[in-house]
Amino acid sequence: MRLVRRLATMLVLLALMVGCVPRGNDPDTAPPLTVFAAASLKNAMDVATGAFHAQTGQLVRVSYAASPALARQIDRGAPADVLVSADLAWMDWLQQRGHVAAGDRHVLFGNTLVLVAHAGGDTSAVALAPGTDLVARLHGGRLALATTASVPAGRHAKAALQSLSLWDGVAAHVAETDNVRAALMLVARGEAPLGVVYASDALAEPSVRVVATFPSGSHPPIVYPAARIARSTHPQAAAFVAWLQAPAAQAIFRVRGFTAP
Repeated sequence: MRLVRRLATMLVLLALMVGCVPRGNDPDTAPPLTVFAAASLKNAMDVATGAFHAQTGQLVRVSYAASPALARQIDRGAPADVLVSADLAWMDWLQQRGHVAAGDRHVLFGNTLVLVAHAGGDTSAVALAPGTDLVARLHGGRLALATTASVPAGRHAKAALQSLSLWDGVAAHVAETDNVRAALMLVARGEAPLGVVYASDALAEPSVRVVATFPSGSHPPIVYPAARIARSTHPQAAAFVAWLQAPAAQAIFRVRGFTAP
């Protein structure tokens, strides 16, 4: 009887000891990887992070916003492990401040700039050329753009319209938003008849139609760089950036409208 009691006590102690051992690779206990990503990446990045979690067991938490907002948050100390920006300028800005190392930066993919219309409105094609009357096509409404002073999609839109000699005519009829997805939603809800967004945004939103594609030479190249944030200590930060460059991850973004860089 004493032997049985001793064995039972040993088994209980053993169970308690096993329960106290940290489960380092258990996705339920591992700290999440925090990724800051440009708003235009949302649909594709949601799928990509789900695939990364399924493959590695690593939970990924993503915060989406305009690239300048994300960069400024990182500069103020926000706890990001990885940034995927919608242009090079804000990644350069972070590198100059020591938040990103040159060797940790990688360009992942590109995009195309398009003019979209509400699916329930006038969806006839628009000729993007000098002399086109975009104001008449607005029918008294506004052209939705991301903020032209700082947000990459807005800067690209303004540059493209300027290069086609269309900006001066339409500038007084622009509605600027915090990010490109907000501009997309103005058109999707019918609150703006036209908007300038990325092709990936248009593909993700069934309530809009592409009515024109801007020539690639009308604006600076659209590229998405990714980098591990220098102060991050997460062991999977660099691995996630590397995984985004792999063919399987690239395919997730290609089918959702992104292009080769």
